[in-house]
Amino acid sequence: MEPTTVTVQPDRDGQRIVRCAGAFDYSTLTPIRTACETALAEAGAERLALDVRGVTFGDSTFLNLLLTLHGACDLRLVGPLPRQLARLLAVTGTDRVLTVEDATADTAAE
Repeated sequence: MEPTTVTVQPDRDGQRIVRCAGAFDYSTLTPIRTACETALAEAGAERLALDVRGVTFGDSTFLNLLLTLHGACDLRLVGPLPRQLARLLAVTGTDRVLTVEDATADTAAE
């Protein structure tokens, strides 16, 4: 399995940004869970932007984390969503619950 990476970006527009890449399942979920919980606690932030453009795989434990974060704060997934993740959200109906923001325009400016 490919390595996972998780980085916390500086606040932008009043929200914490966590960028993640790789495959996330039960055995690799701890770094992203810790980063998100820490980012929210440190800033006392209510909004979290989770950049998932580099996620190559997410299982039910990853989906559970997304839903847990959604319940704890104003969670925004930064996309476009990778194909597998988009399929996971569509099949489970959570694509109607979670907010996805397309960052294609932001990428051109970076």
